[in-house]
Amino acid sequence: MTVAAKVAGVELLDYDEVVARYEPVLGLEVHVELSTATKMFCGCPTAFGAEPNTQVCPVCLGLPGSLPVLNQAAVESAIRIGLALNCEIAPWCRFARKNYFYPDMPKNYQISQYDEPIAVNGYLDVPLPDGTSWRVGIERAHMEEDTGKLTHLGSDTGRIEGATTSLIDYNRSGVPLIEIVTKPIEGTGAKAPQIARAYVTALRDLLRALGVSDVRMDQGSMRCDANVSLKPIGTTEFGIRTETKNVNSLKSVEVAVRYEMQRQGAVLASGDRVIQETRHFHEAGYTSPGRTKETAQDYRYFPEPDLEPIAPSTELVDRLRQTIPELPWLRRKRIQQEWGLSDEVMRDLVNAGAVDLVIATVEHGAPSDAARAWWGNFLVQKANEARVELDELPISPKQVAAVIALVEQGKLSNKLARQVVEGVLAGEGEPEQVMNARGLAVVRDDALIQAAVDEALAANPDIVEKIRGGKVQAAGAIVGAVMKATKGQADAARVRELVLSACGQN
Repeated sequence: MTVAAKVAGVELLDYDEVVARYEPVLGLEVHVELSTATKMFCGCPTAFGAEPNTQVCPVCLGLPGSLPVLNQAAVESAIRIGLALNCEIAPWCRFARKNYFYPDMPKNYQISQYDEPIAVNGYLDVPLPDGTSWRVGIERAHMEEDTGKLTHLGSDTGRIEGATTSLIDYNRSGVPLIEIVTKPIEGTGAKAPQIARAYVTALRDLLRALGVSDVRMDQGSMRCDANVSLKPIGTTEFGIRTETKNVNSLKSVEVAVRYEMQRQGAVLASGDRVIQETRHFHEAGYTSPGRTKETAQDYRYFPEPDLEPIAPSTELVDRLRQTIPELPWLRRKRIQQEWGLSDEVMRDLVNAGAVDLVIATVEHGAPSDAARAWWGNFLVQKANEARVELDELPISPKQVAAVIALVEQGKLSNKLARQVVEGVLAGEGEPEQVMNARGLAVVRDDALIQAAVDEALAANPDIVEKIRGGKVQAAGAIVGAVMKATKGQADAARVRELVLSACGQN
């Protein structure tokens, strides 16, 4: 056995040896919070970031006598997700009670779906970085309610082990949740970690395009549980799996799968057995034991008696089918071809999260090259400075298009336009309002510009002589002085014309 390294005191088998001896089998369970205005079974708001325990009521707190009422928008979102994943939509389904005790579950059961989910037997063709695709089978997509959020204080890791105090925020309790469960993903070999990441990436992009969730993994509105097992090459029986819970970034999904393959490989190569358990993912790049994994029988499922079954009509499903957008990666490919972009440029836009913003800016009348330049450069820089996602900046594609239009109309230079954008980001109003309030419009009054030119020429007689002697490139220094004197508001092209004219070079 070739030990690659020890991480957190755990031996890992060399990765090449893992894939030479064992076939990984993956199962990915992705939980997605829906962006409905209210919760799954009550009218409490779902906005992220509210003060703890301020968005609660007797229903989501599980108080005696309270009864759930189903959120129709959540059901329609679930159907649209199922359709986008090529699933069969159940003509009849119902909720069940999943019974277990944990402090973040005030009822001591979760309303979920068990053997009668709303969507089953689908697939997603996942684009891979090398240009190929991998079909991932979808076992089911079912509806449930989210749990509350526990915060553990006093431990080094932020987990319950070693904590001295645990706090519970029930604002998240009852938020509509869709769990998307893959069929066993086999045959991936050494690509297993990359395929896991690519699947979650594609799913995130698809759900964002559907408009059903903000899919913010950093805020917990999209979370992945990664099941991993290994079986010896040439065998058919699955190995014992582990489930790494609540992985909250795309990179972490890849790292968690790779780590578990190497850890389990070392366990099996040494002659031991893998323990079926949940595991915690640590940002340092390793997993640690959680609890022994329950089976369905442990949850004592039974039909939820307080909710009627759901029977979506054919007409409703057909209507929702018409709302399914073009797959994001196919849309990007089409846009790339239409705009004539290289793979590298498109990759940079995708990595920056700028593609949809650029498209929306173009739809508001901006040229594609200008829209790409603003979102892919200056605004990416502003997002990095603010430590937010690009689409979280307080400026819309419509406003960016308005700035671009002001530049095209000659009312702003690119330098002045950046100041206008900064004003919009600061909440000072619409682009034209900011331009007027800050006095940033390009100066086109020849008299004012001529006065600044005359002053710059008088202050630089040596440069004037060079220009008169035929070295017209020296005019750049005078133009620069005028632009500085006018705070960048003069029309640079007109300044150059006046400078050359004054020096007899027109």
